[in-house]
Amino acid sequence: MNQKVLIGLTIILGFIYICFIPAEPVAVKLSFKVIPMLLIIWLASLQQVPVNTRYKNWLLLGLLFCMIGDATLQWFLIGLSSFLIGHICYIVAFIKLKKKAIAKPAAILLLLYGVFMVVWITGTVFKSGDIVLGIAVIAYIAVILTMGWTAIQTGSKLATIGALSFIFSDSILSINMFITEVPFSHALIMVSYYGAQLLFAISIPYYSVIRKKVLE
Repeated sequence: MNQKVLIGLTIILGFIYICFIPAEPVAVKLSFKVIPMLLIIWLASLQQVPVNTRYKNWLLLGLLFCMIGDATLQWFLIGLSSFLIGHICYIVAFIKLKKKAIAKPAAILLLLYGVFMVVWITGTVFKSGDIVLGIAVIAYIAVILTMGWTAIQTGSKLATIGALSFIFSDSILSINMFITEVPFSHALIMVSYYGAQLLFAISIPYYSVIRKKVLE
């Protein structure tokens, strides 16, 4: 299938899921939720990388685990673990694309944001007495910020914007789940989440271009 058609279908079906699919029945909701991810995985698999396939393979693996996280998020720790593995796959992919050191302002902002989220989110979780969940959330925040850090180091605008969009999505999800209800949270979470995965998939053909610049 033409890649532009796949991108269009992903956007349309993502919009349908976000705006029109009700919470019940759960099986129908989950089916529509993962369809855009299946299309994104299909899109990523079609991307051509003549120089090296490791970046593509790790991204595909990350997309797969994130899709599993989508389907299992109602069992929070299972879904969180799947997303965690997905982020680790993305980190490995971005490390293989590393072009430069992260700029100090970006590094400081990410670190400050991480500390703020750990104190705010996990502080609330620990107060509830759920120590295991609190530790899991700390680990997740550390991994997703590392994902953002390594994405910036690639020098790829698509990967960087995708990673920051993913961080935004997870942040809204965490605030909505543990702190307070965020207006339009469902739309904010899913638009930024689908957008992040789509940008990761589209970034694959640029792998050889970036690597060529590094070698030069």
